[in-house]
Amino acid sequence: MVEYNSKIQDLQDQISKTKYNKRTQHAIGLMKAQLARLKDKQEARSSKKYSGDGYQVRKSGDGTAILLGFPSVGKSTLLNALTNANSEVGAYAFTTLKVVPGLMEYNHAQIQILDVPGVIRGAAAGTGRGKEVLATMRNADLCIILLDVQHPGHLKILKQEIFDAMIRLDKKKPDIRIKKTAKNGIRIGKTVKLPKLDDETIKSILKEFRINNADVLIRSQIEDDDLIDVIESNRVYMPSLVLLNKIDLVSERKLNDVLEATKVDLAISAEKKEHIEELKKLIYERMEFIRIYMKQPGKPADMDVPLIMKKGSTIRDVCNKLHRDFVNKFKFARVSGPSAKFSGQMFRLHHVLQDNDVLELHVR
Repeated sequence: MVEYNSKIQDLQDQISKTKYNKRTQHAIGLMKAQLARLKDKQEARSSKKYSGDGYQVRKSGDGTAILLGFPSVGKSTLLNALTNANSEVGAYAFTTLKVVPGLMEYNHAQIQILDVPGVIRGAAAGTGRGKEVLATMRNADLCIILLDVQHPGHLKILKQEIFDAMIRLDKKKPDIRIKKTAKNGIRIGKTVKLPKLDDETIKSILKEFRINNADVLIRSQIEDDDLIDVIESNRVYMPSLVLLNKIDLVSERKLNDVLEATKVDLAISAEKKEHIEELKKLIYERMEFIRIYMKQPGKPADMDVPLIMKKGSTIRDVCNKLHRDFVNKFKFARVSGPSAKFSGQMFRLHHVLQDNDVLELHVR
């Protein structure tokens, strides 16, 4: 482990000291690929030594959000303010020693909120219960980062730990297709210009991961880090919210100074329940939910209680959520609303639905 740590540190130092430009692009990309492979080897070795169990949490509701922050930032207090949970609250560090779930209801959506133990610097490498917490986060749909107004600098540390845990916040998965072939080397196709990544660098990164023959198609703007992420194929992509808590404990001037220096989505007081309703709305919106109103053939649509789905959901997704047999028994569907050209338009399973659509399923 010491050998890996030394090599990793050397590469990180070289990358940080090398000024990026056209001439150094190739060298930096290659060093990043070597760094990623060393970290993979280090992780594989440490995993063999690690015998603890990760947190097992059964997902419920329409989506799951995880509260992430340093110890004693107010995660348990916020959970209790948002949901019907009863998480233990204490004015000292490490009060929460296990995952405590709660259910938040907003705009007909049921959102599971997870209160997890606090994380600190080195969490991704196994400090404290960091690996278990970050492993639990990989199964969530939204990360809510909670900061203490007295320690806004924790944001940079938390984002680095999240990145090191192979979780990418507020990014879409790059549109890259890599198909390994038996011969002909590496052939690259692009539908976009890549000002920060030339073909030589792409080929060197692929070869560092022992991919010597492949057809590569790139259809989104990427940099070397994005290519490495796709090659390793174990990254998780999710949206996030950054909250500043305990605003009731500082002056207005101090609060304004912190807000000016730190990019946050909302400033709150979980203890005083200030701006909690605004936060619920933000969580709902960041989850990218859509409302689908179901209609039985020959009857009016139920416009009181919608079915909550995620943006981009298809009729197939609705069928799977309603009943496991609906896909096999599906005949056709009629849709009225934003995704249809006219009321009652007929569609098949692959049709993508939109918010406020009315869906009528016909099954055998």
